[in-house]
Amino acid sequence: MHEKIKMGISSCLLGEKVRYDGRHKLDRFITDTLGQYFEWVPVCPECEYGLPVPREPLRLVGRPESPRLITIKTGIDHTEKMLQWAEKKLGELEQENLCGFIFKSKSPSSGIVGVKMYTPSGIPSQRGAGIFGGAFMKHFPLIPVIDDGRLHNPQLRENFIENVFVFQRWQKIQKSKSINDLVEFHTNHKLLMLAHSPRHYSSHISGYFKKLISADEKQELLEIIENYRMSFIPLIVPITLIKHYVRKYNIAYLQRQHYLNPHPMELMLRNHV
Repeated sequence: MHEKIKMGISSCLLGEKVRYDGRHKLDRFITDTLGQYFEWVPVCPECEYGLPVPREPLRLVGRPESPRLITIKTGIDHTEKMLQWAEKKLGELEQENLCGFIFKSKSPSSGIVGVKMYTPSGIPSQRGAGIFGGAFMKHFPLIPVIDDGRLHNPQLRENFIENVFVFQRWQKIQKSKSINDLVEFHTNHKLLMLAHSPRHYSSHISGYFKKLISADEKQELLEIIENYRMSFIPLIVPITLIKHYVRKYNIAYLQRQHYLNPHPMELMLRNHV
């Protein structure tokens, strides 16, 4: 049985009826698929802060660097009290050892990017982060975050989940006093970092194979990597071939690379083009 990773999440995405209109925003991919690997730590800033369900909707007023959280009809400013609550909540979350957080998109409290902001007269102006979402990112700058909208973009989803698993491994390394463990961490993540540059990735991979695989095998590998770079095939295709060669030729260095197995295969995060 695998160890579940702790992940913060907006409560409404788990099906909790905490939104201003008394509804939820249940996301089945989150609960049914990701839920097999993550232990959820739900947060609803507006409810936990003390607002009722249902409630008058809120919006952000002002500039992105210092927005105000104000009710739409009555104009009540909840900013200071929400910030006080957020400071306390963030302190509590420090004890949870979170490895990531999935926020509700567009929320004036929980949004992390692209939340609408308005002028005092109610005219849409700029966009930014919600009060709690912004405070979380400032307090925990290294913890991977995403909102539910971006989670359904295949590339962004894969990148986020990959970062979560890397962060979990990094947290474990921080508890170790061993320099060898630190060196091993960086060594085993080298290919994962190089993968952000297809040219260096191809060169690095080929370097470990060139004295082992045949000319035809090498040509096939380079062609498949190029086809992936051109977005003709999903990432799982070159990865599967690389893993085949790694097993066939027993290449110990590549067997340890997290890039080849960065997250559970069952999530199928590399099956998109």
